[in-house]
Amino acid sequence: MKRFESPLLSVLGGYWDGAFQTTTADSFVVHNPATTEPVATLPKLGAHHATLAVRSAARALAAGAPDLESRKALLHAIADAHEANVAELARIITVENGKPLAESAGEVRYAVGFYRDAARHVDALAPRTLSERLRGCDWRIYARPAGVAALITPFNFPLAMLAKKLSAAIAAGCPVVVKPAEKTPLSAIALFGLLHKLEVRPGTLNLVFGDAPAIGGVVCKHPAVRVVSFTGSTAVGQWLAAACAPHMKKLSLELGGNAPFVVFADADLEHAADQLMSNKFRCAGQTCVSTNRVLVESSVAESFAARVAERVAKLTLGDGAIPGVDVGPLIDRAGYDKVWRHVQDAVNRGARVLAGGLTLRPDLGAGAFFAPTVLFGVTPMAVASSEETFGPVIAIGTFDGEAEAIARADDTHYGLAAYVFSGDAERLERVAEKLHFGHVGLNTATGPTPEAPFGGMRMSGIGREGGAEGIHEYVEWQTTPIGPM
Repeated sequence: MKRFESPLLSVLGGYWDGAFQTTTADSFVVHNPATTEPVATLPKLGAHHATLAVRSAARALAAGAPDLESRKALLHAIADAHEANVAELARIITVENGKPLAESAGEVRYAVGFYRDAARHVDALAPRTLSERLRGCDWRIYARPAGVAALITPFNFPLAMLAKKLSAAIAAGCPVVVKPAEKTPLSAIALFGLLHKLEVRPGTLNLVFGDAPAIGGVVCKHPAVRVVSFTGSTAVGQWLAAACAPHMKKLSLELGGNAPFVVFADADLEHAADQLMSNKFRCAGQTCVSTNRVLVESSVAESFAARVAERVAKLTLGDGAIPGVDVGPLIDRAGYDKVWRHVQDAVNRGARVLAGGLTLRPDLGAGAFFAPTVLFGVTPMAVASSEETFGPVIAIGTFDGEAEAIARADDTHYGLAAYVFSGDAERLERVAEKLHFGHVGLNTATGPTPEAPFGGMRMSGIGREGGAEGIHEYVEWQTTPIGPM
């Protein structure tokens, strides 16, 4: 097999005790989703290797947390390393994930923001003394590192999702064990190659990948691991929560979504259509904050759908490594089959295809390429209305009046992101207050930013990432009353 060549991937292995580790473990292959060609063979690490990584992190924790200035310096150094290698890191993301190079480069720059923002919040973790002398004591408040943190990341934003978690853990002083998705581990390996050059205390940063259930079992049960942060499916999040419950670990879980995109008749339809396009097709729609259900007031629904279909028809589908491609492949054939099933079900229930649809594209090769699709007249009974499609499909349904819009939008067990468009500012506030979603865009479909907390309600998870709140997920607060000496 011809290996994908990159100066950032000179060693393909796990990382613990301050060094890349060679092993005779079984192997697995990483494929390019656009071509299905193998690009790298990696050791399939398991429970033994995860245990070694956790022990390495525990030793670093026992040596004491880095001081606040050292944490800030490390965060800025990691951000600098990203900025110095944007093009190569983007190339690695595209070859393992499939998204267009411009998107990948944007992801690298997005990751930078988390490290810079976390550095700004580190000083707030300094010990403080209460101004009152209570019960005859001075009272000191400390932000202690919670312990070893296990960071489990998904395939769709392999570098940015790691940045969300790693930046907060470093700011809090927690050593980490990182486990990237099996489909996209190369960007994490590349990052660890850059981190190795920073000469961080051995054990502070550790990396394992391979047998997900075995590695997950270790981090859920090992007593040194006190924080488990995971981004991915609700089903896996529930498994992790159940496995961690007997050990009372802190959990930060960003799970599945079913985002509504509500357009009232008084909205700027051109603006709403543009925002939908910018939101929907990142990573070929494989994004938890990506719109899943478009709900448009009946009187303007046909007009809005026509605007969207016109825009979608201009998108170029293909290998993300080729200049000019707007939408890349889905990560694998299973993802493709799910999208196909959702579209077929909607059509069988009366939806009309305005763009794309159930058309195979053998001209694009063996990759799981699904054409950007617009469906109109999608009913509440359609699978696409209740399940997250996770693909490049815009499913448009209709509503009449504000009450129905709220009821339809909130009719889901999930609560990660929602978007509402209207020319009435008071209506926007009313609707947002009644929606149970952690992120509600009003006249914007922007996703999260590093400077603000982000996370889900209901079955979309617990905890927050980003802003000062994200760092607190990795901190245990300790109060020390000090009596007379």
